[in-house]
Amino acid sequence: MNFIEVFWLSLVEGLTEFLPVSSTGHLILLSSFFGIQEEGFVKAFTIIIQFGAILAVVALYWKRFLPIRFEFYKKLFVAVLPAVVIGFAFKNKLDDLLDSSILVATTFILGGVVLIWSDTKFKDDGNSESKNKKQIEDLTLKECLALGFIQCLAMIPGTSRSGATIIGGLFLGLTRKAAAEFSFFLAVPTLTGAALLKTIKIMKTIEPAQYQFLGLGLVLSFIFALMSVKVMIGLVSRYGYKHFGYYRIIFGIIIFYIALK
Repeated sequence: MNFIEVFWLSLVEGLTEFLPVSSTGHLILLSSFFGIQEEGFVKAFTIIIQFGAILAVVALYWKRFLPIRFEFYKKLFVAVLPAVVIGFAFKNKLDDLLDSSILVATTFILGGVVLIWSDTKFKDDGNSESKNKKQIEDLTLKECLALGFIQCLAMIPGTSRSGATIIGGLFLGLTRKAAAEFSFFLAVPTLTGAALLKTIKIMKTIEPAQYQFLGLGLVLSFIFALMSVKVMIGLVSRYGYKHFGYYRIIFGIIIFYIALK
């Protein structure tokens, strides 16, 4: 692994982690492009630099996380439970899906269609006819649990954790902005827990010389995630999610082409 690969992997992780386009799918394809998908350190690298992206959300929304508000954290706790239970129960089977380019391509395209459809189904927040006027504070614990189960769809590579949570939030009546922000907040405990477990498991395999790559990757993913989250909120508030849908469909077709070539 070299610094050019570190830059591109960090760029992709930071920019796509919170967009409804699946960071996992992009990282699988990029690793394949560089021919480094079989290297153990690359897998460790893509997991550990998630902490940089997570920190970006905390930095941008620190007023949500501090001071500690019981109701807010209770909703996050309930919403993250399904991922914990299902993740532990089906971990080995889910890991086997990561190498399927055809599956990633299929879920990219299907997810894109759903995002385009969502802009027709859920009208602009400012429209007087819009039913989507809820804010995060209006969510019940039952609705948070439902969002947690919907988030679990992202365990299928290419689905997008952010995309699944956003669509679920729209169905529950959240505004476009609130649905996106709740997906950011839910990512913090979900990604932190998953990344911590995997990091503890693989840390002993990392060589001292590789820590410079990890340090740079963490900083870069933090910077790119900050940019991504800020831009996304502005885009979805004004234009919705259809453009992400078009991107997913085009990207999925490209993956199909590469996989079947």
